[in-house]
Amino acid sequence: MTPLTFSLVLVGVLLNAVAQLLLKAGTNAVGRFEFSVGNVLPVGTKLAFQPYIAGGIACYVVSVVIWILALSRTEVSIAYPMLSIGYIVNAVAAWYLFGEAVTPMRLVGIGIIVVGVFLVARS
Repeated sequence: MTPLTFSLVLVGVLLNAVAQLLLKAGTNAVGRFEFSVGNVLPVGTKLAFQPYIAGGIACYVVSVVIWILALSRTEVSIAYPMLSIGYIVNAVAAWYLFGEAVTPMRLVGIGIIVVGVFLVARS
């Protein structure tokens, strides 16, 4: 994988991770909700006009464009496992930004992911 291709993959993965974090921040701002026929419109309106949600969707759109560029330059069997880097980024960022628990079992899982990504990248 060339440095440009790796950069495209990494930027795509990071944008995807940022999108998830923005969506979480947006749902935190809106609060817990249930979808039912009666509240689809009010909840949908809150979500549609929540800036974090809009930012998350924008990050997804840009990440798809970058991902398409990356896939045009490398095999999907190499690029797709790199998406798991997002698990690591999101776990650390969720702990830091939202106070989510990062238990020892999660750390072991993240370690396994890191080893797996390393092995795929080296192949």
